[in-house]
Amino acid sequence: MKSEQPLAARIRPNALASFFGHSQIRSQLEKLISHPRHVIFWGPPGTGKTTLAHLVSGQLDRELHLFSAVTSGIPELKKLIAEILDRKKQFAKESILFIDEIHRFNKSQQDALLPYLENGDFLFIGATTEYPHTSLNKALLSRVSLIELKQLKEDDLKAILKEGIKHLEREELKNYIDDLANLSNGDARFCLNQLERLQAFSKVELQDKEKILKELFLHARQYDKNANRHHDVISAFIKSIRGSDPQAALLYLAIMLDGGEDPEFIARRLMILASEDVGLANSQALQVSTNAHYVIKQIGMPEARITLAHATVYMALSPKSNSVYLGIDSALNFVRENPTIDVPGHISNTSPEKKNYKYPHDYPQHWVEQNYLPKEVSNKFYGPQFNGSEKALVEQFLQMTQKKT
Repeated sequence: MKSEQPLAARIRPNALASFFGHSQIRSQLEKLISHPRHVIFWGPPGTGKTTLAHLVSGQLDRELHLFSAVTSGIPELKKLIAEILDRKKQFAKESILFIDEIHRFNKSQQDALLPYLENGDFLFIGATTEYPHTSLNKALLSRVSLIELKQLKEDDLKAILKEGIKHLEREELKNYIDDLANLSNGDARFCLNQLERLQAFSKVELQDKEKILKELFLHARQYDKNANRHHDVISAFIKSIRGSDPQAALLYLAIMLDGGEDPEFIARRLMILASEDVGLANSQALQVSTNAHYVIKQIGMPEARITLAHATVYMALSPKSNSVYLGIDSALNFVRENPTIDVPGHISNTSPEKKNYKYPHDYPQHWVEQNYLPKEVSNKFYGPQFNGSEKALVEQFLQMTQKKT
């Protein structure tokens, strides 16, 4: 029954005029409706990706077929596509296939869509919370447009809440608009779910706002009470690992998990930290963090907390080096501040001088003294830091080359 639908579904807009937020992509959405094309919406949860699929469907008068990449696979997808094609053949009715969480499909599953997109058998709309250029394959990306949905602002959430209150016919809930918008971290669906929960409270109970909010956001612990809270905790987490304090790192990890932070976001930050702060002092850290990210995507919460703790403590205990971080930034700054840098002829692939190249494997220890930098470049971008396994690497390098770097 319609009344049993979540509030977010019941007040879903059917026209762009009543779609709140995302002013920066308004023209893109208008063009999508006037000139339909395959598209993938990407952005944080609760920003309107599914709502836009319904909106486009209504504006184009095409039947919307919903499919979840989380719960279904290729057999179910092929069955649904067959139904869409049959409907098109029998009734000449165009359809839209909407696949939520499209990043959950592996490469072969994504490839299964390609011929249908190429032929234009239906209009395809995908949705993902992941960065598409790393989570989706190039063949699929070449056939779709990408539209990014940013996290909703508090003013947008307030406007959405007012529509929800109007639908619920509970004017007394207006007193909670600012608090709900402030505590929902830009997630409209979560915000409306919390508004809907307020219906269970009487007018008298609603007067104790502090108690009600504590109950509503018990698990969030007001983690995202404001934008700074989110950034402050992840900053403290990273700095604790960088400072080799596993106790503090676990505390801030717990705060984030208890507050509902996306485990994959934490894992991605650990991967960055593995190269930026641990670096060559323990290159295994990069593998540990990468494996953690993979495991988390496979098992999800609450078990993922253990994997995140594993990677967190491992990196907090690891020796540290930021030599590669400093090295690449130094090289980038040099490139940006100088004219085009020519490759020396002997290591070029096109210069006649390439015949002078010395092949290292033809020499003892697979090394021969040879200039690789252009003559005009005397800078040293990499500075060894004799810590952890980097010390052994540098000493081995110096022994092999018999010269100082």
